[in-house]
Amino acid sequence: MRIAVLSERDSAEPRVAAVPETVKKYKALGADVVVQAGAGSRAGIPDGEYEAAGATIAQSAEDAARDADLVLRVRRPADEELPLLKRGAVVIAIMDPYGNEAALKGMADAGVSAFSMELMPRITRAQVMDVLSSQANLAGYRAVVDGASEYGRAMPMMMTAAGTVPAARVFVMGVGVAGLQAIATARRMGAVVTATDVRPATKEQVESLGAKFVAVEDEEFKQAETSGGYAKEMSADYQKKQAELVKGHIAKQDIVITTALIPGRPAPKLVSEEMVASMKPGSVLVDLAVERGGNVVGAKPGEVVVTDKGVKIVGHLNVPGRLAATASSLYARNLYAFIETLVDKESKALAIKWDDELVKATNLTRDGSVVHASFQPKTEGAGSEAAAVGLAKAEPGKSPAAGAA
Repeated sequence: MRIAVLSERDSAEPRVAAVPETVKKYKALGADVVVQAGAGSRAGIPDGEYEAAGATIAQSAEDAARDADLVLRVRRPADEELPLLKRGAVVIAIMDPYGNEAALKGMADAGVSAFSMELMPRITRAQVMDVLSSQANLAGYRAVVDGASEYGRAMPMMMTAAGTVPAARVFVMGVGVAGLQAIATARRMGAVVTATDVRPATKEQVESLGAKFVAVEDEEFKQAETSGGYAKEMSADYQKKQAELVKGHIAKQDIVITTALIPGRPAPKLVSEEMVASMKPGSVLVDLAVERGGNVVGAKPGEVVVTDKGVKIVGHLNVPGRLAATASSLYARNLYAFIETLVDKESKALAIKWDDELVKATNLTRDGSVVHASFQPKTEGAGSEAAAVGLAKAEPGKSPAAGAA
């Protein structure tokens, strides 16, 4: 079994799909591991560390991918990379499949079996493989760090001889994995933290972290969660009531972090232009959903926008990638945990069980066709809806290539 680890072509993607720790584990499974030269450089991992772990360094993507049975990426392969892969190769990455059906067809036409890690079902068995959670944890942490940096004032209350410095007020909108980490981080930094979410189960989680929960707690709110634990899209009436509550609250905040996503749909608009205008000069909004359309009106992907009133709207791309070394390590472990289930321990070869629930949930293409039910081409007179499998519970993703989530 030959495993290829390719460099990411996107200049905004510093993460890498394997680290020396997981290279050693793949070697123990009986695999030959080939890493493209420089694949880990932007995550602070030199080629020499891969070689010390037992990998071979290839000077080009073509050399690395040649005859590879398994190809590991952070993001899905670009169209121009597909000819480098042999037919029948297994490609595992964060595929960002929603709205990218043409890319899925390209992988199917290339004859590769593509697996999308962000579609991993959220079941006990797959927790160690959950890339959305691992990357969203980092995004939530980094959002607070970025917000504090842009805020330009102290976060904790300070008692000094010159007087008291009040604690910063942080409001987290969307309490999934990223939101919970943002709450915990802001609390550790000494801020006064509040949070909101449409799912009633999150109230207890928010309060357990020492933050205050803010929401319109009516009957619709009590039913606002799917059986899988994902946020439902709320009615226009509820959104209006919640917006009024948030409107009064947000004007008093110093830093607002938004993380809300709805599976398979654009990010909901949570913060209106009017709400932004109500905030104090120097306050900050960090939009972790900016790559899915954004939660904040006025947020721009890849930019820090400063309004006429001096409010900053932070729209960094690939927030987990801003912690590339840690994000790569966690992602690589997620990948290894999944791949270990695909390998026969005796023959030391790929032995994919196509009826396994993890495989069925994540497999996009096989034998020249798009096979995932959520991405079948529409037939005349029939519609298709993206399944809510494996996307963020109110957390970022550009997927985490997300973000999140």
